[in-house]
Amino acid sequence: MKVILTKDVKAQGKKGDVINVSDGYANNFLFKNGLAVPANQANVNTNNKQKEAEAKRIAEETAAAKADAEKMKTMELVFNIEVGANGKAFGSISGKEIAEELSKKGIAIDKKQVVLNSAIKMIGVYDVEVKLYKGVSGKVKVNVQAK
Repeated sequence: MKVILTKDVKAQGKKGDVINVSDGYANNFLFKNGLAVPANQANVNTNNKQKEAEAKRIAEETAAAKADAEKMKTMELVFNIEVGANGKAFGSISGKEIAEELSKKGIAIDKKQVVLNSAIKMIGVYDVEVKLYKGVSGKVKVNVQAK
């Protein structure tokens, strides 16, 4: 029996896949637990429309992320922090502060998307990578200055 999976099923396939399974497995497990629907013409058409909509949404989000990456190339974030005699900061600049500054400039991201090996604790100019979307990342210049 051919069925369309409505959720990911281990060892069978991902959501939206059309698979061939035994009648008993389909009736007693997949349909009963809401994991699949029969692969009739109406359900196949609905599944195809959902896949097209998902592909369109992913393309739009990827394009928006690439546009944000282009904006970030010309952007410079300036942070003023207090420093000691040797140039070492009394505080640090973390991914959270970088994410907040980018949000103020119109690029809404989460602090987890900022790739920092460790917090910035010295004055200077740094290139910081920001992962915007799957496969799309950009770099922003972070300028840390003394107060």
